[in-house]
Amino acid sequence: MKKLVTLFSLIAVLGLMLSACGPKATEAPVSEPTEAATEVATEVATEAPAEPAATLKIWADDTRTPILLAFAEDFKAKYNVELVVEDLGRVQDIRTPMITAAPAGEGPDIFIGVHDWLGALVESGLVAPLDLGAKADEFVPMSLEAFTYTDGKLYGMPYATENLGFFYNTELVETPPTTWAEVLEVGKALQDEGKVQYAFAMAGGGYENLPVLTSFGGYIFGRDDSGAWNPNDVGLDSPGMIAGVTYLADAAAAGLIPTTADYETAHSLFETGQVPFLMAGPWALDRIRASGVPYKVTTFPDNGAPFSGVQGFMVNAFSENVLLAQTFLTEFAATEEFMQQIYETGLRPSAFKPVLANTTDPDLLAMGQITNAIPMPNIPEMGSVWTAWNNGIALSVAGTQTSEAAMTDAANQVRALIQGALAGMINLPGSYQDKAGCGGQWDPACESTGMVKGDDGLYRLTVTLPAGEYEYKVALDGAWTVNYGSDGAQDGPNYKLSLPADSEVTFTYNPETKLVEVETK
Repeated sequence: MKKLVTLFSLIAVLGLMLSACGPKATEAPVSEPTEAATEVATEVATEAPAEPAATLKIWADDTRTPILLAFAEDFKAKYNVELVVEDLGRVQDIRTPMITAAPAGEGPDIFIGVHDWLGALVESGLVAPLDLGAKADEFVPMSLEAFTYTDGKLYGMPYATENLGFFYNTELVETPPTTWAEVLEVGKALQDEGKVQYAFAMAGGGYENLPVLTSFGGYIFGRDDSGAWNPNDVGLDSPGMIAGVTYLADAAAAGLIPTTADYETAHSLFETGQVPFLMAGPWALDRIRASGVPYKVTTFPDNGAPFSGVQGFMVNAFSENVLLAQTFLTEFAATEEFMQQIYETGLRPSAFKPVLANTTDPDLLAMGQITNAIPMPNIPEMGSVWTAWNNGIALSVAGTQTSEAAMTDAANQVRALIQGALAGMINLPGSYQDKAGCGGQWDPACESTGMVKGDDGLYRLTVTLPAGEYEYKVALDGAWTVNYGSDGAQDGPNYKLSLPADSEVTFTYNPETKLVEVETK
């Protein structure tokens, strides 16, 4: 009963606070209600006023929205607090609207997000710290670590975790290999017997291959004495990272893995029995199960460590209901009933211990046993890593550069970005870049496609391209943090370019409209 009275009192007190004080709250402790406040709130709840005592707006994805809506109806009926839940589509579709709407006072009180958004959100003052109190003991420690920023404060209440697992075809492999060398040995034997096409297939770049790279000692960022990520210690050219990439390059040269990384191809090969091994996450379970391929999930060879991602609820620091939002999360969302519903629809291991303890899904249990998973760095500098890292691996595996050269270039590019060496660059990263002097595609830091400012204030780039279909975007400062699509909007759709013949193409970017015009000849 104490929890219910606390919320009633909070609503009454909050109403007084908001009427007396105009400024928006960013952080406030939850205090015990006075006896008078409790009596007032209980009386208000008993009388069931026509108008809600308070309203909380939540931005969610299409998976979590139905759960929140069902919860909202019950919540309002019992406590006279209205929950307005807006479905923004995918989880990743919430970040940009949040960044633009919150400072203008148009954002939600609570929003769903991923822990590695914290770098941009905290540094911009967009998310409020949370104090889970005794509730913290009910969450998986790693999930709380992920939502803890470099200032030592917690900025999210987690509900689910996810990381890659090591899938193996049980018809082809009776006992999973324990070393990466054995992975290739088993795959080579099956290949020689004509049973498979490859030992395994790369589904992507650094993220998808991290279990290989970490088992050789590779890392992305080091940590400082306090355990926080250290952006000044870039490990893309560390001996371990180079050794891991060399393993992949040597396997490709031997014909044991494809020379290109492609998510769809890798999964199709596993689902049709053409590769015995696959590194994949819980998001792929539906399609793998539907394929009918016999499989199991286990830990990675050589104790390889994947990234872990954590999804959770965060509170908008610009909200006028910060205190109420935090109380809603800790008192009502952090319950076994609510977290169980989240788990049952999300197909992700729960971050809530009581729910995780009752998990029976063998695949999620297996992924949950990978206890060395590394929370993806939640610092802003991580945004400078992806393109250079992925391109370094791609160039090595394709045999275009040695692993040492490719990863050294990648690391230096990341260091330059972090140090601001590319501040002010206007670039056109896209699928054409490898034909315009860049080492790969979609590289916002490639100097060969950097635009030059003219006397008229417009930026131009002229390249000669072969006939074909291309896509591109505008990116600023050598990174993807600020980018504009064909509608001139942040994170907008790709521009498309169709060339029926080899052409000289001139791109002209207008920094006022954020739009690009194209001339060909």
